[in-house]
Amino acid sequence: MTPPPLSRRNVLAGAASLGGAAAFAATTAHASSGPASRGRGAVVFRDVRVPGRSGTVDLTVRDGRVTDGPAPRGAEVVDGGGRLVLPALVDAHIHPDKTSWGGAWVSREPASGIAEYCEQDVELYRSQRRPVGERAYGLMAHAVTRGTRAMRAHADVAPAYGLAGVEGVAEARERLKGALDVQIVAFPQHGVVRTPGTAELLATAAREGLVDLIGGIDPISFDQAPEEQLDLVFDLADRHGVGVDIHLHDRDEKGTRVLRGIIDRTRSLSLRGRVTVSHVFCLPFLAERELHATARDLADLDIALTTVAPNESLVLPVATLREYGVRVGLGSDGVRDSWSPFGNADMLHRAHILGWVTDVRLDDELSACYDVGAHGGADVMGLPRADLRPGAPADFVLVRGECLPQVLVDMPRRDLVVHGGRVVARDGELV
Repeated sequence: MTPPPLSRRNVLAGAASLGGAAAFAATTAHASSGPASRGRGAVVFRDVRVPGRSGTVDLTVRDGRVTDGPAPRGAEVVDGGGRLVLPALVDAHIHPDKTSWGGAWVSREPASGIAEYCEQDVELYRSQRRPVGERAYGLMAHAVTRGTRAMRAHADVAPAYGLAGVEGVAEARERLKGALDVQIVAFPQHGVVRTPGTAELLATAAREGLVDLIGGIDPISFDQAPEEQLDLVFDLADRHGVGVDIHLHDRDEKGTRVLRGIIDRTRSLSLRGRVTVSHVFCLPFLAERELHATARDLADLDIALTTVAPNESLVLPVATLREYGVRVGLGSDGVRDSWSPFGNADMLHRAHILGWVTDVRLDDELSACYDVGAHGGADVMGLPRADLRPGAPADFVLVRGECLPQVLVDMPRRDLVVHGGRVVARDGELV
């Protein structure tokens, strides 16, 4: 559900917006005279604008959180130049281990079905001179410069790779510590049951604490072992205290049957709030009555969903789901991998795509698309919303813009990216 508008008190504490250019050159100064130690950990983002409101305010951050108190003496000052400040975004579904980002152009071959794409994944993996950690870091760092505060990264786990994908993404996560929060999913792209050795790798990843979640993929249409796959994935999650995030692409009754199996296991194992289903292409095709009944079940067990807004027919019915309190996040999916040459890990662009494929036009509809990209993803990952209220994480972006709907449409450069109250990127580059 869309959070209520900022109150006057909240506006003064954590506002937003537009501004000058040269003046923005990240000037720092003291808020007032006095011992610098008094303002340690405090930053004032001066002269920023709040969407939908006139005038500018000062946004005060202390110890990585937005505060409504006065700026302490010795606080660092960053000139916002009248820019719009917006909550940072969350990529709730991305595959950074597969990417060729930053490398030579890769010419794709025709493929029909997941199995052929998996074969091409292996070919691309073997042809890359750069290790997973380097490629993943390049993409994840780029995401930071575009205003992403957190991401859920799916890393392929299969005998063809062992745990190299998980380890590479973990390496990139460590390098970006302090700039990006990352959850890692052990994702069995090649199937849990159909590819011998995968189940053992998933168990190792969970047992050794290498991942935050265990994944799954199309238990019926691809793995052709629905009960066995779901039992194995949910058992690992239950035994090792990790979450579940299952890819579900089926659009027909196979998809709804799997979704029902996920709901039943979530209930029986008391995994409420720890399960996510990604894509869920069957939901848009449900009759209205069945959709509402399913949404109630998902909300009752706090099962989260993610969409990558692939097209008009496959995007999730976000508004309906959120009416029932279902957590729905937005993600990039694959970026410059063997599956597609497209993708850029820019979540503002992805929120723009969400608006495009759902044919929205009104300001509140456009703002709602941004909300899914920012707060929906945070909800899915179990993170506090960076909603600019007192006490919220100081994760935000400063951009030139008139208002939030216009920013969503025009996608201006992220002039400043702040994570935990610290400037982590400026003018499209990591600081």
